[in-house]
This record gives sequence, structure tokens and C-alpha cells, in this order.
Amino acid sequence: MVEQTRIDGHPTLCWEGWQLRAGRALPFGATVVPGGINFSIMSRRATGCTLVLFEKGAASPFVEIPFPAECRVGHVFAMVVFDLDPERIEYGYRMEGPSEPRRGDRFDPEVILMDPFARAIGGREVWGAAPRHAEDVYPYRAQLMAEDYDWGDVRSPRLPMEELVIYELHVRGFTRHPSSGVAHPGTFAGLREKIPYLKELGVNCVELMPIFEFDELDNKNVHPESGEALQNYWGYNSVGFFAPKAGLAASGAAGLQSDELKAMVRALHQAGIEVILDVVFNHTAEGDHTGPTISYRGLDNRTWYLLDGEGRYRNYSGVGNTLNCNDPTVRQHVLDCLRYWVSEYHINGFRFDLASILGRDSQGEPLENPPLLEAMAYDPVLAGCKLIAEAWDAGGLYQVGSFPSYEGRWAEWNGPYRDTLRRFLRGDMGQTAVMALRLAGSPDLYPRRGTRASVNFVTCHDGFTLRDLVSYTEKHNWENGEQNRDGNGSNDAWNGGVEGPSDDPRLEALRQRQMKNAVAMLLLSQGVPMLLMGDEVGRTQRGNNNAYCHDAPWNWLNWEDRAANAAHFRFTQQMIAFRRGHAALRSPEHLRGVDSARSGFPDLSWHGVEPWKPDHAPWSRTLAFMLCGRHARPQDDTIYVAMNMHWEPHAFGLPHLPAGWRWSRAIDTALPSPDDITDVGAEAPLEEQSFYRVGANAVVVLVGRPSA
Repeated sequence: MVEQTRIDGHPTLCWEGWQLRAGRALPFGATVVPGGINFSIMSRRATGCTLVLFEKGAASPFVEIPFPAECRVGHVFAMVVFDLDPERIEYGYRMEGPSEPRRGDRFDPEVILMDPFARAIGGREVWGAAPRHAEDVYPYRAQLMAEDYDWGDVRSPRLPMEELVIYELHVRGFTRHPSSGVAHPGTFAGLREKIPYLKELGVNCVELMPIFEFDELDNKNVHPESGEALQNYWGYNSVGFFAPKAGLAASGAAGLQSDELKAMVRALHQAGIEVILDVVFNHTAEGDHTGPTISYRGLDNRTWYLLDGEGRYRNYSGVGNTLNCNDPTVRQHVLDCLRYWVSEYHINGFRFDLASILGRDSQGEPLENPPLLEAMAYDPVLAGCKLIAEAWDAGGLYQVGSFPSYEGRWAEWNGPYRDTLRRFLRGDMGQTAVMALRLAGSPDLYPRRGTRASVNFVTCHDGFTLRDLVSYTEKHNWENGEQNRDGNGSNDAWNGGVEGPSDDPRLEALRQRQMKNAVAMLLLSQGVPMLLMGDEVGRTQRGNNNAYCHDAPWNWLNWEDRAANAAHFRFTQQMIAFRRGHAALRSPEHLRGVDSARSGFPDLSWHGVEPWKPDHAPWSRTLAFMLCGRHARPQDDTIYVAMNMHWEPHAFGLPHLPAGWRWSRAIDTALPSPDDITDVGAEAPLEEQSFYRVGANAVVVLVGRPSA
């Protein structure tokens, strides 16, 4: 029974000796206030709420306190509990309300629910470790976290979008391999130790696969040969959106994962490297009706999820449920989360997994003007953030080129770029015309947004690595325990004639050249290039194109590959340097093919084996273009690129340069290392200035400048 008492002359409440008072509804979550902790949780349909308090790590709670009627404001339960040590407690809630699944209500006061605003979550502090208690009544535990990190004078690099070279990586997989040589493998601290490597490679932005708290043990599949349990290694199954994953921190068991992550971000910023987070707001780890009740389902199922008329979960995510993103409550929750990561962790941007879901209404229909996407675009806290959409979902909504952009605030993962480049790379017919569009920044897809809207990639976490793209034609996902049914069956890949590894030196030379070709095309394209972790050293997943469930050495970055593939690392490094050394490759606006600078050449011109005569015939596998550096800001060299994806060499006629200018060779992927690429500015003039013989399956880059 709640009793009235007085503290310092002020009326207050008491429950079993604990002093309480009505709390503040905002902010949601648990907040330290003078003398106690303010707990605030929202539910439109709950009829009652009980706060459940644990000592950290304890199997059973030490007290359960019902929220008195005085502690309810609208749909919010808010209460201050005095004399609690925020560093020693874990907390949850029991919600009372109707249990009518056909109506969408799934309240169950027997279940202890995690606070969706928890800044830290206990229970999974050590990667791969089983829960502390075999039958834990509360496996994912909300915790409080001190947030007083000193950032000093380090500021975000604030790079323009078109200046980025993005490197997508998995925090654990980046340094978990024994060959990494770091003190704390597989952690934020381990990544921090490898910042010099990122600087050496030349990337200036890392895109981190999910680092919000998730449970790597929630995969029910087993390895078909060994019988070992598989994991949810990638982490696209969020338990809490506000909490960094403790299992990705060396200090996670000590509850210091927040400071470790901030120290990593600070060090990256100090090195001039921005940080983008891959975020998953389209679904949660609660899955469908057979999944666990962790938080949202028990708090207010109808508010948080898209349901059909029978109370069943609409599944546009492919994993059981879909968040009701444009409900005002859910929308505010997502915005609060993004603001928190920007203000507290100094994050520079977000890539939104299956972002088309974020534009669906409560019935699952696409909205013309989605409130959530508009709010993100114009939010003042997020004003300096990069917003990148994976502009499709598992329900078939494909919006690449049509994703709402709001004055260019939204960029997109350009799936057509990936598909076209792969087809052109393997020599498919009928690709030259569309390849020209992709190289130019996809003006057909983003006519008003400019090249910044196009995040270009050949490979990403989802699919083949670059090495596998040129070594396998078919996926090999048997180890996933799903009988090879998972993963994309259409990869536009080519193995060169032999599936998998080969000791044929001619085939290996072709594969090495094809990898260089892909890297060159990517970094010579207008738009924002993104590289996949390990592609610079030929990392392989043994033909698995959906390695989401394998926390294993073959799925980590093997740092010994750096020495084994030194030539390819050097080529990738030098290609990044070439891009960053030439402003003509980084135009924020689409080049128009006109001579607005009166240089005698248009800003962009297309060619074939004959200058000024592009060949888009169905059988053509050759394409060339020229960028006039006089149009760039700052002014640049003139750059000529010839691409021959035919199995025979071709002589490309070269455009004539102004008097006193000469062509110099910068790149020829047909040549062995180190002759395949030259340091920027050290290129030697060609003896023959009228044509260049481009080898089979090769890319050549020439720079034109006044002769010395």
C-alpha cells in the first residue's frame, strides 16, 4: 500500500519503506535527479505499471513498486524513487492491460520489460557468453549510465558528402582475428588501435555495422556439419536503440562501454575520419508472435508495431515484425534516439537499414510525404548529419532514385550502380550506355539531387566480398544451416571459368586484374564511394554471400592478408589517393557535358575506341570518358579513362590536348605491380600521344597537363 509521508516538509509517498514522489514525464527513461532517480515510461493502453528494481546481476528483484495514481500524467507513468545508487541497480517494468492478441494487445504483467530508453543494457556484457542465470526472469536489463565524457578540443571533421571515401566494417570482425595484434581484439578499443591503418589506406569515413545492443545468441540454427550453434553475428536485430553493445567493448563487463566507444569516436575524429552508424529502425529483436517479449510488445504492442486486422504482425522487414515508424510516439522515439547519438556520441551520420519501411503508414502503405523522414531531414540537431537510405525493404518497396529527399538531405545506397558495374565488369552485353550513367553519378536517378545522393558500391556486407565476386559464380551458403536457400541467388558474379580457389596462374592474374578494375571504376565514378572491409586485401568468405551468422576466423579480417596481397592493397591505397588528389572526380553537382568554363572541352565527354564517338551498341564492351579539369574547383588536370571489358585488347584513340599539353599514364590495370599505378603527380608523359593500347579486361587512366 502506498502511504503519504513528508520529506523536509514536502508531502511524498512511501512503499515498503521506499520514499517516492510524482516524477516528471519528460525526459522518458531513467534520469538521476537530486536524491533519487526519475523513472518515466509511456503506454497508451496500459492500465497499470510496476517498477521492478534489481541489484546488478541479481537473479531476483529487491523491490517492486507500483506507480500510484498520483504518478500518472496522461499516458505516462512517472515516479521518483529516492536513495537509489544508479551505479548498482538494474530496472524494468511490469505492465498491466488487456491481453487480446486479435485486437493487438499483448499485455502480460508476469513479464518484466526493458525500458526502450535505457542508455545501457546488462545481460550480454561479454560477447558469446550465456545469460548469467539459466532461467533469468529478466534477461535484458535496463541500466543507468553516467554521461560526463570529456571530448576536449576534438571536433568532428565535418567533411562534405562528396569528399567521403567510406569504409564499411564490422567492429568485432575488424580486429577479432589473432593476426590483428591489438590488445583488445574485436572491440571498440581494438578498432581504435587500427586507426593508423585506416589513415594509411586513405579512407576518411567508417560506416559501422550495427553497434546498438543486440543478442548474438538469438540465432536458432546450427552448423550442418559440426552441430555448433550459429550466431547473430551482424547484429541486425536490435534489442535497444539507445545502448551501445557491451559485448563489443573491452570494458563492457565493467559497464564502461559508453566511454570506450566515445574514446574511439574521438580518436577517429582526431585522425580526420568521420563515423556513420548503420541503424535498424525497421524492426526489433522481438520477432513475430513466437518471438520473445523484451520491451515494445509488452509496453504497447499496438502503438509500436504494424498489425493487420487480426492482430498479426505485418512483416516488411523479413524477420517477423515491422515498427510503426510514422505513429507519432514511435516517430518521436526514433528522433530522440538519433539526437542522442549525435549529441552524446558525436556521430556524423546514419545509414538506415531497409529505409523504405520508414515511409510506410499504419496499414503498411507508402506515404507520399512520410512524417518521420521529413522530421529527420529538418531536425535542427541532425542538421549536420549525413542521412543515407537503403531505399528498399523486404516487402517489395523499391525506391532507389525516388526515396523522399527533402531538398537533397537524403542520400541512397545505389543498388543499380552495383548491379551495372558488376555486369559491365564481367563483360555482359548491352551495358555501356547505362554504365556511363552510373560513372557520371546516376543523373537519371538523381537529376535534382546531384552526385552526393549516390553512395556507390561494388560490394557491401550483404553479398560477396570483392575477392569472391571474381572467384565464384554461385553462392555457397551451406554452412548457414538453411540448405543454401538464404542469400541472394543473383550476384552478377563471374569466376573466370573455375568455381572457387585455383592454382592456375593465368586465372589468378585475371582475377587480380578484375579486382583492380572494380576498385578503379568505383573510385573514378562521380558520387560517394564505399569500400567493404577487407576488399583492399582480398578478403574471402569462401563463397558465402550471407555470412551473417558466423563468428569465425574465416569471417574476420585476417591481417596476414595484408602481406599476402600487398600489391592489391597498394593499388587500392593509390586509387584512393588518386581520387582525393583530383577534384574533377568529386563534383557535387552533375556534370552536364558543356563547356561553361570556355576551356575548349566540355566538363564531361564520352568516347569509344575512337575519340568523341562513344559506342553503345549491344555488343560493345568498351567505354571511355574525359573530364576537363578546368571546370573543377579547384582546377585540376584533364583526366581520360578507358575501360575495356572485352577479352581482347583494343587501341583507343586519344582526344587531342591543347598545344603544349601531353598525356601521361597514371593507371593501367593490365600491368603488374608497381607499374599498374603511379603516385599522384609523378606520372611520366607517353611517347605515343595519339592512341593507347588497352589490354583485355583492363582499365587505363591518363592525365593531361602542360608539359614541363
